[in-house]
Amino acid sequence: MDRPGRVSEAGASSHPGAFHYGPGHLVMYANPAFEAAFGRSCLGQPAREVMLDLPAAAFEVMDLVYRDGKPLARTIKVPGGSRRIVVAPRVDPESGEVYGVVTHLV
Repeated sequence: MDRPGRVSEAGASSHPGAFHYGPGHLVMYANPAFEAAFGRSCLGQPAREVMLDLPAAAFEVMDLVYRDGKPLARTIKVPGGSRRIVVAPRVDPESGEVYGVVTHLV
């Protein structure tokens, strides 16, 4: 039985999650919940152009994680309430450079 916020038996999370590449946070992967929330045409688009319901604070967190390479989370206000955005860096194992971030909205 699936519970909100849990991973189902099929492995798909009920929370929107995505991998964003580069400083422009291009959406390179989106789980089904992300596509349902922000549209199927989100792939290859900058997060700021896709995630229109999110406040500037969400993108500030993404920018900080990309710049500093440390995971962060923050509660943000969205239409209908609030959500928590969790952002983790993706780091090249050879160079140690951050090349993107992973986001989840909880």
